[in-house]
Amino acid sequence: MTLTERIDDFLNRIWLHSSLRGQTEEAKALVLGCLPPSVRQALARRHPVLVVNASDERALLELLTGTESEPVGEVDLHHSLALPSDVAETHKGQSLSVELRLPEGAVLTRSVSFPAQVRANAGQVIHYELDRLTPFQPKEVFFDFAPQPAPKNASRLVLDLAVCRRDWIEPWIERMKALGAPIDRISWPGAWPGANLLPPEHRQARRRFRLGLNAVLTLVAAVLLIAVLLTPLWQKQQLATALDLELSEARRQAIAVDELRQELERAKKGSTLVLEKKLEQPPILELLRELTDRLPEDTWIQNLEVNGEDVDLRGESGQATALIALLEQAPGIEGVSFRSPVTQIARTGKERFNISFRYVRQREE
Repeated sequence: MTLTERIDDFLNRIWLHSSLRGQTEEAKALVLGCLPPSVRQALARRHPVLVVNASDERALLELLTGTESEPVGEVDLHHSLALPSDVAETHKGQSLSVELRLPEGAVLTRSVSFPAQVRANAGQVIHYELDRLTPFQPKEVFFDFAPQPAPKNASRLVLDLAVCRRDWIEPWIERMKALGAPIDRISWPGAWPGANLLPPEHRQARRRFRLGLNAVLTLVAAVLLIAVLLTPLWQKQQLATALDLELSEARRQAIAVDELRQELERAKKGSTLVLEKKLEQPPILELLRELTDRLPEDTWIQNLEVNGEDVDLRGESGQATALIALLEQAPGIEGVSFRSPVTQIARTGKERFNISFRYVRQREE
């Protein structure tokens, strides 16, 4: 059951029992059920329950702390002068609730029905009707009742009624009071949650403690109600925070992708520029082929320098001046000229030259 369902069930049950006296135990159990097990057990240890399992003139004692149960001895209706040492030690150190649990068959139970208008005074109506509803007179019995679940606009009020004889219970009430452990609650096997046959006038000794516990549980219920109201806001805040984180991550990834794309574009442009630059440069092999085909046999190239489109030739030739016309006829060669005067080599009779020109790649038509 979810927290919201627990709160709804708690409020519905409070409405059902609002007209009854002392019927807050079920509401307490519902509130405690919303708490973590460790917290419930800690509260239970602070408020143990001594169960007196009565049977004729003897009763077995059982100490309950939450879900743990421990036998702690027995009590005789007429001869016991003190509680067992374990119970006395527990009773001395902390608040101890005492529950008298009647044997099966000691309680008469039945369902009764009244007009819905008597809801606010159901206890008084049952008190006056006991001699009709049971074989006993009102002064002869203790009774308790609880409404059965029904729609709010139901025309009839159906109640579970439980009755037990006073002369069977009162000796146990007096004995436990004399032993220093007055009874807070009287129950029986199969009792509904919060059932208590003990009349309100016998519960005054424990009223202060009960109010304290009720205040704590009311505070817990209020905290749970606030939690139910604030949980949707908290969930929306958590969702908004998660969405902001996802948006920030998506934005960061988008920026990283954009930076990577720009880097790839720059790399692509750089590689394209290198390729274009390379393509724009004249191929050396084609230049060497042209020079080999056009230069005469008596011409030697001693130094060839290529700087982009600019070419510088140095060498010896039998007729250096004729080289200008030969080179100008070659495709792609432009601006042929001597960079320095031609000089005569006395030993060989040849001419030393230094020619420069531009070699431009021929574009395909």
